[in-house]
Amino acid sequence: MSIPRFNDVKVGDALPALVLPPINRTTLALYAGASGDHNQVHIDLDFARKSRQPDVFAHGMLSAAYLGRLLTAWVPQSRMRHFSMRFVGITHLGHVPTCTGRIVEKFEADGEQRVRIELLCANQYGEPRLTGEAVVALA
Repeated sequence: MSIPRFNDVKVGDALPALVLPPINRTTLALYAGASGDHNQVHIDLDFARKSRQPDVFAHGMLSAAYLGRLLTAWVPQSRMRHFSMRFVGITHLGHVPTCTGRIVEKFEADGEQRVRIELLCANQYGEPRLTGEAVVALA
């Protein structure tokens, strides 16, 4: 992995987008098994409908993991200094998660050159599902 250099990036630069396959029941079942999160609203249609949802929907932390993948495809995890997010919408079956990031600040802290990245996980309609930010150290 070639780590981006601080002097080679500028405010406004975008990270390469991460576009995932549409969310389906298999994805949810596999994520439930891997994460241990077996909340019925994500895997049981009858339970989801009793919860006033039209169908099961993706775990919020699945989309959070996708944002993590976006970042670690750009820099190694060891370069991450801060990573936070806010859940702002439900990712339904058939939604195509698209994760993007944009550099919004360059600065120095603790002897490191760092960038602040604005993060977004949206569906194929451009509707935000997660928003967030990360700070990473660059060389």
